[in-house]
Amino acid sequence: MSELLKMTATQARKSLLKREISSVELLNAYQTAMEKTEALNNYVTPTLEVAKEMAIKADKTYAKGNAGLLAGLPIGVKDLFCTKDIETTACSAILKGFFPPYESTVTSNVWKSGGVMLGKLNCDEFAMGSSNETSIFGPAINPWSKIDGSDLSSGGSSGGSASSVAAGAALMSLGTDTGGSIRQPAAFCGVVGLKPTYGRCSRWGIVAFASSLDQAGPFTRTVEDSALIFSAMAGHDQKDSTSASLETPNFSEAVNSGIEGLRIGIPAEYYVDGMDTDILNLWKKGRAWLEQAGAKVVDISLPHTKYALPCYYIIAPAEASSNLARYDGVKYGKRIEKESLDAMYEATRADGFGEEVQRRILIGTYALSAGYYDAYYLKAQQVRRLIKEDFDKAFNDVDVILTPTTPTAAFPIGAEIVDPITMYLNDVFTVPANLAGLPGISVPAGLSEQGLPLGLQLLAPSFREDRIFSAASAIEKQAEFSLAPVRAAGDLQ
Repeated sequence: MSELLKMTATQARKSLLKREISSVELLNAYQTAMEKTEALNNYVTPTLEVAKEMAIKADKTYAKGNAGLLAGLPIGVKDLFCTKDIETTACSAILKGFFPPYESTVTSNVWKSGGVMLGKLNCDEFAMGSSNETSIFGPAINPWSKIDGSDLSSGGSSGGSASSVAAGAALMSLGTDTGGSIRQPAAFCGVVGLKPTYGRCSRWGIVAFASSLDQAGPFTRTVEDSALIFSAMAGHDQKDSTSASLETPNFSEAVNSGIEGLRIGIPAEYYVDGMDTDILNLWKKGRAWLEQAGAKVVDISLPHTKYALPCYYIIAPAEASSNLARYDGVKYGKRIEKESLDAMYEATRADGFGEEVQRRILIGTYALSAGYYDAYYLKAQQVRRLIKEDFDKAFNDVDVILTPTTPTAAFPIGAEIVDPITMYLNDVFTVPANLAGLPGISVPAGLSEQGLPLGLQLLAPSFREDRIFSAASAIEKQAEFSLAPVRAAGDLQ
């Protein structure tokens, strides 16, 4: 059973094609792993009966020789993706009991490719958080732990997605990234996390947080696996007006294409106060690794980076306050009966939304109000344009940008939740890519002095995911990072 858990998705697919293993056997191994890692609180809605039917169907496609790209591969899904007739809560009390009558486009693409759905994964409420502690189900726990054994944050908002892959309770998983919610938890948990270009994956059927920033992406153990599942996820969708009308290339071809002559940018502005020495040293190593692989390193400047975090925390709450207005107790979700309509709205939203969601709604509503729209929201949009122009200018001189993913390694659960500002600072390296709509990937590349995983981030111009797959693969080969969290299911080394 543990031998099956050791396989990467690419290896598992090859074994399935050769009929050396069956999809049902692979599913049984992951079902056992889910049971063994239940204490990590990754899954909020297991769907093993559905998974069994999918696995049986996948085995039939292998027998017929028409298996899809992801046929038989066990995949977890962040509880932000609408899944037909399967409860979707966004980990919020206000959506408890919501069973969508439709499937999100991204998950539909994955199931059409033969993927097997293990269940819905824990996340911060409405994707608002950096530690998975705002979920009504409690935090998803990082399978890595400190030397003293204390529980660590799995990151957020896609904490359950990252933790499940790191723990061996999912072969791959789906997450969403609004300001770093794939890359930050990937770095904390020691897995690969990809945020595609805005518009590359459809947002239709994903519970909205900030519509101009949200983007779906995968968590995997290797860069090669990331390219595999991303090739199935991506594609134009007429139901999403922001979906890019572009053909989806075979991203797997980019993984081993090499980086000879690739120009790597190192932005001066990403040297920030408070960054761990371990992170800084790893960044220097990453630079050296890419040079050894044949790339040319160029120092660059992104002067408006320092404004990215305050800019994000005006735009994202503003869009959230608008998107979350639909949760009023009228059509679906939680409803608290009161004597008047206004009283029902107030009671339902006060009881249904958690503290962080209420905070962001209030911030966003304030920023959009008549007296402050020009001073805050409009100004933030102008700064966003300057941030995008910084990247455009930089990409005239370089092909890919290398930065740390996070300023620190994973922190203990409860350490930062009491201070929203400290929590927001976790996104300092990831937010700029969302504001500019760029693709980014986090690759596990080393360990801190405490023995915790650290990630390096690669950014590329819009729709050039091929470049970051090539560069990420080069880092992966040099780093030789071994997935070995303390609380994994079985021996994954």
